[in-house]
Amino acid sequence: MAIDYLYSLITAIFVGGAAGYLGSLMITKRMALVGDALGHVALPGIGLALLWGFNVSYGAFIFLLLGILLIWLLEGRTDLPTESLVGVIFVLSLAIGFLVTPEHELLHALVGDISSVSLLDTIISAVLSIGVVAIIYSIYPKLIISSISEDLAVSNNIKIKKYNLIYLLAIAVIVALGIKVAGSLLIGALVITPAAASKKLSRNLFQYSWGALALGILSCVLGVALSAITGFAAGPLIIFASVIFFAISLFF
Repeated sequence: MAIDYLYSLITAIFVGGAAGYLGSLMITKRMALVGDALGHVALPGIGLALLWGFNVSYGAFIFLLLGILLIWLLEGRTDLPTESLVGVIFVLSLAIGFLVTPEHELLHALVGDISSVSLLDTIISAVLSIGVVAIIYSIYPKLIISSISEDLAVSNNIKIKKYNLIYLLAIAVIVALGIKVAGSLLIGALVITPAAASKKLSRNLFQYSWGALALGILSCVLGVALSAITGFAAGPLIIFASVIFFAISLFF
């Protein structure tokens, strides 16, 4: 049991930190609800994984990848903003997800079940989370410039479509990993709430992005610890902890 909680804690720390870091960029780009919507895009993959007995993160990532590629292609062929396209894909995926997810497994799909992670899951989560943070860190300034002004980005030879695709794929990876931490219903809060709290506490972009990473980690540590003490599911407790940090940040 102690080993299981250790795996859960390590997984949550890496995924929560990466989710907070990505969240700082999502708020800056005014895409705060995209993480929440993409969590629902993953639901059909989660349902099929539960139905056929394979890892839910793999099923989630397959559908997230399909959804993101579709959003990226439509974004290049229409004048609709990304959040509008995500909304359309979101409702379609939600409908399919409820149809294919076994009823007795629906609660775990929606709120997560981090107690079921294995050593291999923990290693994969840690490696991919570090990789996502490293990649986004390397292109963070370019993404910020493109969010401020596309004309400015073009004048600086920034390939907007390329970096937007990398950014969306990074979100897909973290959302897929975060499914076990917070479930498809709550993963958006894991991405956004620590970043929102950090924004209130920070004076510059560096403090903001790394503060969001730190608060994501702290939220997960507190949530998993409370889960071990109370026996309640870790996902909702992690989100509860992140909201507490956000409430505290309002006083600043």
